[in-house]
Amino acid sequence: MLILYSLINQMAKNKGSRITITLECSCRNLKNIEKRSNGIFRYTTTKNRRNTPNRIELKKFCPKCNQHQIFKEIK
Repeated sequence: MLILYSLINQMAKNKGSRITITLECSCRNLKNIEKRSNGIFRYTTTKNRRNTPNRIELKKFCPKCNQHQIFKEIK
């Protein structure tokens, strides 16, 4: 039993390459924000540093604007 447990620990993956990022809506200057509640909507996700070293831009739904917008990675 002890040997099996030590083998499982050795075969575990390294989780150092995945990081948590925050995506922020790029609709800050639109007038649609005034019609609905104030503020900026953000998504949280993960990315692989090795595969995508640059900043991510994704098109996602913004409930503040009530439409799809480009979300950019912030630090």
